[in-house]
Amino acid sequence: MKTLKTFFAILSVAFIAFSCSSNDDNKPEAIKYAEENPLDAYMAGSGFSQKAVDVKNSGIYEYGFSFKPTVTGKINALIVKIPDVNGALRITLWDAATKTVIKSETVNVATANVTIEKTITPIALTKDKEYFFTVNSDDWINRTKTDGSAATYPIVAGNITITGYAYISSTATETVFPTNARNTYYAGDMTFKFQQTE
Repeated sequence: MKTLKTFFAILSVAFIAFSCSSNDDNKPEAIKYAEENPLDAYMAGSGFSQKAVDVKNSGIYEYGFSFKPTVTGKINALIVKIPDVNGALRITLWDAATKTVIKSETVNVATANVTIEKTITPIALTKDKEYFFTVNSDDWINRTKTDGSAATYPIVAGNITITGYAYISSTATETVFPTNARNTYYAGDMTFKFQQTE
């Protein structure tokens, strides 16, 4: 009888250990979302992919686009392509509501008209909060529709909704929030890699 009780006790412990191990193995893995770059969808949705003209040394401006993420996520990298070299191209993320800088980074554009990607310490973005993404430069690629007509905002680009484009005259040393909205062109190219986190 004592042997039988010992046998059942060992069997019970083995079953509990197996059950716990089995439960750990069945836990779903955390979802890792793919990174997305909203620029192509923005250009297609606006029609600004139709015509591109390089503009160089044409006065310094702070220019870019406002957007809202439709999910909580983060920016992992900055992407830029301009028609001239710039060893310290400044790219800035703003809080659109308060017009305050969240983060500025510099990118070394060593070759004109070559896409440069810079991985950064991730910047968290809140779902449905509006941000502004700008670059400070005297060079850009001016993108328009072939007929010069206006785009209609907002433009859905994956999990990013582009809400507008604006610019303001600036200097190389100052960072000024763009207030001159335009819907007939986009000056670029600058964008980012966004990754949903939840």
